[in-house]
Amino acid sequence: MADASQKRPMRRGLSALMADAGVDATDIGKRSATAERHVPIETLSPNPDQPRRFFDEDALSDLSASIAQKGILQPLIVRPLTGSDQYQIVAGERRWRAAQRAGLHEVPVLVRDFSDTEVLEIGIIENIQRADLNAIEEALGFRQLMDRFGHTQDQLSTVLGKSRSHIANLMRLLKLPDPVQEYVRQGTLSAGHARALISSEQPEDLARQVISRGLSVRDTEKLVKGRPESTSPTKKKVRSSNKDADTKALEGDLSAALSLGVTIDHDAGAEGGSVTIRYDSLEELDRLCNLLSSGLGEDSR
Repeated sequence: MADASQKRPMRRGLSALMADAGVDATDIGKRSATAERHVPIETLSPNPDQPRRFFDEDALSDLSASIAQKGILQPLIVRPLTGSDQYQIVAGERRWRAAQRAGLHEVPVLVRDFSDTEVLEIGIIENIQRADLNAIEEALGFRQLMDRFGHTQDQLSTVLGKSRSHIANLMRLLKLPDPVQEYVRQGTLSAGHARALISSEQPEDLARQVISRGLSVRDTEKLVKGRPESTSPTKKKVRSSNKDADTKALEGDLSAALSLGVTIDHDAGAEGGSVTIRYDSLEELDRLCNLLSSGLGEDSR
């Protein structure tokens, strides 16, 4: 099992990348209390360049309930907007959205004078480090860091604590048509399914088939290559026709979070069942083990 020491290289790498912007990532959320202030919630606006476009409604509701009871435990990082009393959120948009739902009138903030470039870079990195960023959003974050700041895949691998193959595989998803990318954003398709569709001449049509028929990643690969997918009639029917909407949605959520194919099968007439996670390479297996051992899904506030 991984211990806390295995997380330190990622944090040191994050600090190294932020050093170009004059920001110490280990310090970004630990400034002295005297630097903290409370500002009206309506004076804050989100960063339009951040990669996160989807905020899970259930997760926001849970965070909102926690904030209503205990308040915001970590101040938002903001910067002043020139010529006004308004602020732009550098880090903490999720907390800001949840605070609005909780009915808060003021939120704690740390005000920092970051440039446009610094805001973009910090916002991208903060979101990439979150475990619940979907595969497309993560890939867009990688591309922004490379296009805007000249970082290579090797540099990102070192800085973010992610394998180069993971970065390359996710960025390949951006070659897919927008409708297919949207399936991945919604969790309807896993990143593994989407990768299998990259070489197809009709990825949108095949994506719809994969979703409607509940095909596995391996069967999706066979479909793309024009080979008949595996036919295990009994098993297939149990997996596709007898699943309720909640189970399918949970499969999609887990697939999106892990960037791997996930299947949930309930034992008939019982409360138990099995969860199957499909990996297509030893690197994917290694990444899965790292995610599980480091506490996948920990809520960062």
